[in-house]
Amino acid sequence: MLVIRTTSARRTGNMFSRLLLSQYFGLVLFFVLMIGKLVLIHYNLHAQNIDMNPLDYVIAIGSLLLVSFWTLWLPRRGRLIALVVLDILLTALIYSDMVYYRYFQDFITIPVLLQAGQVDSLGGSIASLMYWWDIFFFADWILFIPYVIFVASLRRRFTTNDHYLEASRSSFTKRFLLRFSKGALAFLIGYVLTFGPIKIYTSTWATGIFVGNWWSMALYNVTGLIGFHGYDIYRYGQDHLGPQPTLAQVESDKDKEWFNQHQKLLQVKNDLYGKYKGKNVMVIQAEAFMNFFIGKQINGQAITPNFDKLTKESMYFNNYFHQTAQGRTSDADFSTHASLHPLPTGSVFIRYADHKFDTLPSILKDTGYSPNAFHVYDSSFWNRYTMYKAMNYDKFYSKKDFKIDEPLGWSLGDKSFFRQTLNDLTTEVKQPFYAYMVGISSHHPYNLSPDAVDLDVGEFEGTMFGDYLKSVHYVDEALGELVDQMKKDGLWDNTILMFYGDHDNSIKDKALYEKFLGKPLTDLDMQKIMNQVPLLVHLPDGSQAGTYTEPAGQLDLTPSVMHLLGISTKPYHFMGNDLFSGKPRMVVLRTGAFTDGRVYYIPSEDGTFSNGTCYNLSTGQPTDVNACGPGYTEALNRLKISDQVITYDLIREWETEAKK
Repeated sequence: MLVIRTTSARRTGNMFSRLLLSQYFGLVLFFVLMIGKLVLIHYNLHAQNIDMNPLDYVIAIGSLLLVSFWTLWLPRRGRLIALVVLDILLTALIYSDMVYYRYFQDFITIPVLLQAGQVDSLGGSIASLMYWWDIFFFADWILFIPYVIFVASLRRRFTTNDHYLEASRSSFTKRFLLRFSKGALAFLIGYVLTFGPIKIYTSTWATGIFVGNWWSMALYNVTGLIGFHGYDIYRYGQDHLGPQPTLAQVESDKDKEWFNQHQKLLQVKNDLYGKYKGKNVMVIQAEAFMNFFIGKQINGQAITPNFDKLTKESMYFNNYFHQTAQGRTSDADFSTHASLHPLPTGSVFIRYADHKFDTLPSILKDTGYSPNAFHVYDSSFWNRYTMYKAMNYDKFYSKKDFKIDEPLGWSLGDKSFFRQTLNDLTTEVKQPFYAYMVGISSHHPYNLSPDAVDLDVGEFEGTMFGDYLKSVHYVDEALGELVDQMKKDGLWDNTILMFYGDHDNSIKDKALYEKFLGKPLTDLDMQKIMNQVPLLVHLPDGSQAGTYTEPAGQLDLTPSVMHLLGISTKPYHFMGNDLFSGKPRMVVLRTGAFTDGRVYYIPSEDGTFSNGTCYNLSTGQPTDVNACGPGYTEALNRLKISDQVITYDLIREWETEAKK
């Protein structure tokens, strides 16, 4: 009896071992584990209108076949090692996407990887985006890697009766042909499983998604995560490897005609046109400085008392939108100075710094101004050193040009930064000057030292939201000190001062804003909160003070500055509007959202127009989505034109044609 049981146990053990050693068990285990991770990240995205339906699982399986088919060409042990390497690489990619999405609401792309130097600089920001439950993204390593080690040691114990050893006695040619056939078949199946459903999608609700790919989430909804990265590699290769693509002449002509028509809206001349000719211009871009807290108090203390005071003697645009994408701070810089939309992926500063743009610093330099940029961080960050040369700044004052006498947050505190910048402007820079100052103290994750700011945030104490309120309170104090010093230095009455925020704070929990504002918020309310930043314009004589509620955006700043200085925009290619012309304005966001002051369209994450929401701004309630139809068409057209101008270097092409 004991012998029978022992024999039975041995047989069971051998059967289990043979299962583990079967040709495809490792591959099947790899697929199960990777599908689990793709599902895990999908449900942690919390993306609206994007669900994993059966076809999405088919695409995921097909995509995994396309990235792993070649492992079938390898011997058993080599295949297992290759699958472990693939598991590690794909896990790193998936988790990197997860962390990146938590901050940017987007996925990593090749252009972002080219900006990888910035990831090292994010430091505490990245740490704050990692959660303890993220360990589940790596839990499979507890199974998969030990399995490979186990199989590698176990297979030596089997005799020549094993299928593996029988196959090993066959000729090299037969083994090669067998492996090649299996790999080729896996590739073919993967291709069909991936592109079959994608073809169904693009033939129905996702028509044109690869032409107007204005949002990564819309692409993800069609291709899945692995397919998204595959398409990103393909797209980057098209853009940068081999012969550069050219735009059809008819498309170039259409784009040029759009600018010709838009120029007519920029030619309005009123009492403000040229009124401040020859005055200094100072533009301050404040990090993550949003609009929802302007004029608000917490525990009886004003959050931005200095900004609030300035709104009484300045032009305050409270319906001003940031128009950034993946490039964040650099996108705000680019949109503000080139009056073009940023790209849907990566940063123009990184990808196309060698292309031609009409930028405010260069234009002002041609009219006798001394343009200078100030940012107390590494000059290579966002490729500023190269891009600022192309923008024709006289000098870029970076971290090496400042004394770090108030270390705070990422670098030097804004108070000292503003103080040292004013000293440079009064001692080194000739007038009239254009000074562009990029603050940094209110940068994510907003962990300023406790003694740097005095603001009681009450129940928000110890939270990132509370830290954020403290950081913008500190920036407001720095702004107040800047204004006082400008008055002492004699600059206040001779300088146009503009102050705006670059983008949102990446804190997207609606409950926090409802608690802070003391009221329930709609999707429209949240859309505005996350996309509106304040714009303050103080004119030398203090005229035109008041609150301006018409929609405006970062693309509008350059044409507006030129209006005040009396510089014609006619030779240039701007997509923004003149804030002082009195003409109706349409503001388009990189996501495809837009507003014209009458309606506000919030696109669906699946990229389908009819699944988006159109709001009537007079009521604040959703209305028939078709009321936003014409605006949506124009919004996508503007994004397409801007992308083409940037990608195909059209401004350089048009200037070359004009000289012939």
